[in-house]
Amino acid sequence: MSATLLDDATQARVVAAYLKRHPEFLSEYPDLAAKLTMPREQGAVSSLAVYQLQSLRDKNAELERRLAELIEIAAENEKLMERVHALTVALLRANTMEVTARSVVAKLSADFHTEHVRLVLFGNEAHLPRATWLQQVAGPEALPEFAEFLDQNEPVSGRLSAEKLGRLFGVVATEIRSVAMMRLGDSGMLAIGSHDPDRFQPGMGTLFLKMISATITAALARSRDVS
Repeated sequence: MSATLLDDATQARVVAAYLKRHPEFLSEYPDLAAKLTMPREQGAVSSLAVYQLQSLRDKNAELERRLAELIEIAAENEKLMERVHALTVALLRANTMEVTARSVVAKLSADFHTEHVRLVLFGNEAHLPRATWLQQVAGPEALPEFAEFLDQNEPVSGRLSAEKLGRLFGVVATEIRSVAMMRLGDSGMLAIGSHDPDRFQPGMGTLFLKMISATITAALARSRDVS
């Protein structure tokens, strides 16, 4: 027998002896267990085959769970895209600043199921209605509480301080548990408040918030140009 074969045989015996002393070894390395080839004979080794089968079943179950999650997320994103599209169409039909502002609040409240919407506009538009959902301020300098947010020009979501909630939502501020905020370019800012503390969370995706912000910003700018 050659030296190589002797070395292989010795290594095999060492591995076998090690596995006998550590029968839990394969449970710590399930990927290795799944790759082992089993003899066709029936016997004690059949328990390993059962383990391999169960391991594969567990992996399949996990893959099915992840697939179901992805399908659910895709369905939710499709619904959100349809709502953003409906908002865009409504704003395209708006021909005045007042109609644009009312359309923003109406579509966000109805289609996106939001409890409270606050539109804060920079400047002084004489034909806008007096409403709890609308505030007009001179410019960003009139909102020192939101200076950092306005400078970053990125949507944010999560919980706000009592001071910020009071500035945006007034008498219903104590009902607000989470908020999504978007700057609307040079036109102002938009805040959506929810009674659900988990509705808007820090770190959540901002793609749809950015799309909504860009759509409303363009509509407001067009309305100002028309008027």
